[in-house]
Amino acid sequence: MTRRYFGTDGIRGTANAGKMTPDMAMKVGMAAGVAFQRGSHRHRAVIGKDTRLSGYMIENALVAGFTSTGMDVFLLGPVPTPAVAMLTRSLRADIGVMISASHNPFQDNGIKLFGPDGYKLSDEIEMQIERHMGQDMTGRLARPADLGRAKRVDGDLYRYIEYAKRTFPRDMTLSNLRIVVDCANGAAYKAAPAALWELGADVVAIGNEPDGLNINRDCGSTNPNALRAKVGEVRADLGIALDGDADRVLVVDEKGNIIDGDQLMAMIAEDWLRRERLRGGGVVATVMSNLGLERFLNDKGLDLVRTKVGDRYVVEHMRANGHNVGGEQSGHIILSDHATTGDGLISALQVLACLVGSGRPASEACRKFEPVPQVLKNVRFGGGRPLEDQRVMSAVDGAREKLGDAGRLVIRPSGTEPLIRVMAEGDDPMLVESVVDEIVGVIADLKTAA
Repeated sequence: MTRRYFGTDGIRGTANAGKMTPDMAMKVGMAAGVAFQRGSHRHRAVIGKDTRLSGYMIENALVAGFTSTGMDVFLLGPVPTPAVAMLTRSLRADIGVMISASHNPFQDNGIKLFGPDGYKLSDEIEMQIERHMGQDMTGRLARPADLGRAKRVDGDLYRYIEYAKRTFPRDMTLSNLRIVVDCANGAAYKAAPAALWELGADVVAIGNEPDGLNINRDCGSTNPNALRAKVGEVRADLGIALDGDADRVLVVDEKGNIIDGDQLMAMIAEDWLRRERLRGGGVVATVMSNLGLERFLNDKGLDLVRTKVGDRYVVEHMRANGHNVGGEQSGHIILSDHATTGDGLISALQVLACLVGSGRPASEACRKFEPVPQVLKNVRFGGGRPLEDQRVMSAVDGAREKLGDAGRLVIRPSGTEPLIRVMAEGDDPMLVESVVDEIVGVIADLKTAA
């Protein structure tokens, strides 16, 4: 069965259109409510959201869907995605929902689902929910006396803040650090500054005034220029950039250099290896992670295991093979000793623990390897299957032959946007640039011809 709604990270689209209408959100609530009606206990769902204006609309539609199946609903309000994962387990809910389109602009929104264990749903369960969405649910709905109730809960954000703080070593403090945190006008606009301040840091917060329309706008992990400028302005020791739902993190050092997820994973893995905390013999990342990370880990006797793009697939491999460090170059970092999904705040705290322990400035402590030259370009393509076109396949074969064993080529459709992503890396930067441009040009020509 072909997936109609779910992509690499839940369901995502333009708010109030296509897959993101109130009607569709209600169907998701009904279908997920039916799928997770297991056992005779009173069933419960928790719903969190980021700061998008459309979150109100989707939240109410989901409540209607869940309560129609007899599920009670706890409404968390604006909280980070990892807080939803944690609170799904803590509140012993049957299912958790995060309403967010992550790093996308405000006009998009999405629905991410978590099971009772706090992990994102498998492909199989998502397909089961899709099947329910295509069926007549009339006979599966609750009787009038069995309808669910909805309740807004207070204080759960502070439970998450306390949970995150407990992952930071008790014998350390941030009292000697000035930290700028960019909350992307998103879900962590309260949690991140509060946690850092309570651990002793001198905190300068930006991107912490959401208005429903400014999430991720010129701020956050996808646009760290404002953070770089503020770090220089206030002479901070470090800058932390979160995205709209705070499940990813990038760092800016005191010189304004951007430290991506690959470097942060290398930093944490090296520290945990030294402290005999690293499990699984290496790190799990995706096909997009830099070859430099792989070489760095190999030099330390560690492996880099690659999965397809999507932090969910990283987590699945980690769980199956006993790893406790994994993530994506984009800043989704999963530390399974502490969290079931990417957690920008907890990951930042582990990086800060490494930084404090090293006694060195961030520009030295956070840069673990020299990245192999890497070029990533996107081609917008709204229809068809360009990667199956013979001209594109010929261009790809030619590029792989040119790169040989000294480089890598990754071409894939985005799971969240109508884009084809073309990435190449290798020791010869001019060659890398040329092979990417050649493939991008062929795909663009197809679009023009269409």
